[in-house]
Amino acid sequence: MVVASLMEEEVDGGGAVFLVREFDGGRDRAGVEQVECACEVGPSGGKLCLFTDLLGDPLCRVRHSPAYLMLVAEVVGGPLGTEIVGVVRGCVKTVACGRSQLFSKVAYLLGLRVSPRHRRRGIGRKLVERMEEWFRQMGAEYAYVATECDNEPSVRLFTGACGYAKFRTPSVLVHPVFGHDLAPSRRASVVRLDAREAELLYRRRFGSVEFFPRDIDAVLSNALSLGTFLAVPRGTRWRGVEDLLASPPASWAVASLWNCKDAFRLEVRGAPRLWRAAARATRVADRAAPWLGIPSIPNLFEPFGLHFVYGLGGDGPAAPRLARALFRHAHNVARRAGARVVATEVGAREPLRAGVPHWPRLGADDLWCIKRLADGYGDGALGDWSKAPPGKSIFVDPREF
Repeated sequence: MVVASLMEEEVDGGGAVFLVREFDGGRDRAGVEQVECACEVGPSGGKLCLFTDLLGDPLCRVRHSPAYLMLVAEVVGGPLGTEIVGVVRGCVKTVACGRSQLFSKVAYLLGLRVSPRHRRRGIGRKLVERMEEWFRQMGAEYAYVATECDNEPSVRLFTGACGYAKFRTPSVLVHPVFGHDLAPSRRASVVRLDAREAELLYRRRFGSVEFFPRDIDAVLSNALSLGTFLAVPRGTRWRGVEDLLASPPASWAVASLWNCKDAFRLEVRGAPRLWRAAARATRVADRAAPWLGIPSIPNLFEPFGLHFVYGLGGDGPAAPRLARALFRHAHNVARRAGARVVATEVGAREPLRAGVPHWPRLGADDLWCIKRLADGYGDGALGDWSKAPPGKSIFVDPREF
């Protein structure tokens, strides 16, 4: 439990008190939904925005993490009486720091929202500060946050007032789900791994990738995880993960799927009518002649679900091509489940990035900012991770996507 914090400020010429406290699901749900609706996410100054429907569960993006908390900022004595004007979520977990067998307890801050009518009063900064107090109580050594590179107000808040440093620049790559299945690759075989095999492979081959979660077993066994799939060149004799680790083929790729559709929905708002009509026309053509393989644009202008690809990795010269085979498989899984897009997030230097099919206009360039909360690493003082150069890959935890 976080001890409530008070800050006083003038609102519309009258005295008001802002209270930062822990979210109460019984009385705060409606107020939080109002703040979320008022804070649609989109590029600075742009008309298009992305609205998130949390399906009645404000904690959906953190509740699967090992430890989590949600705070609200409440104004008391304002013109509208008592109302919630800001929210923030946070979680704490243990992840790899990009070095062999080196783990650190880190905190992830997400979902910071402040009602437009109450911005520029320090409420966002106060929410971050109170969340960081809980992070320290939980033993976190670092805190990090993800924002879009072109979200200038957010970048200024974290790198200025809150003391975070720019750290990594991954990209969100998005591909629409067409009205027809994609043909499986003729040069690759896709094998589904059970949870034990997937955990073994990830721990042995990806245990030192930045942000790899120590509790990967909990991720893989979560009800929202739809399975882990391995792609190898067609004709490769499959004898299990142990054999692959002992004698790997010349090339291989692996990826896991996460069902975001049952956790939250997205909706693109503000699109011109011409865009909507053009997208509708592609869907009509795809339904009329699916054998033509027309790349139709799904209806993203009403609430839709997505599948997230995580744990992407592999080795060998053909690994990008095999990754593409995995994404074709992921597309077909998403289509059968009713999801309208397949998304993933990869580091700027990810070797398999070239094999990820995506539509650039649907994606985004992220900026991860980090702040050191304590001295040393959890598994030994080997320097300041926040100043370390980037590795080739980043493990994006689907529980907080």
